[in-house]
Amino acid sequence: MSRQVSNYKKILKVLEELHKDYPTFNIGRHIATSCSEYGDVWGISDKEFLFLLNKYKTALELDQLQIMDEEYVSKIVEDAQNFDDILKDPDGDEEE
Repeated sequence: MSRQVSNYKKILKVLEELHKDYPTFNIGRHIATSCSEYGDVWGISDKEFLFLLNKYKTALELDQLQIMDEEYVSKIVEDAQNFDDILKDPDGDEEE
């Protein structure tokens, strides 16, 4: 029967992977960003912290993959360039 790896050791492993994959990010950045939406982390369990780190790591990986298609990105850029048009009503008058 094999012994289960503790959540603490899993946390250390994820932090090592983050350090290897993102060497320009310091450990404080990884921890702060992974817990940013959680609020008070004083009483966080190792299991919860491991979940947050894995969620953060996955988000970084998805950002690297740039999974949005070019058409979607082009639409965002076009909308940003025409941002002032949002303030105009369909008749061409500016709203007050």
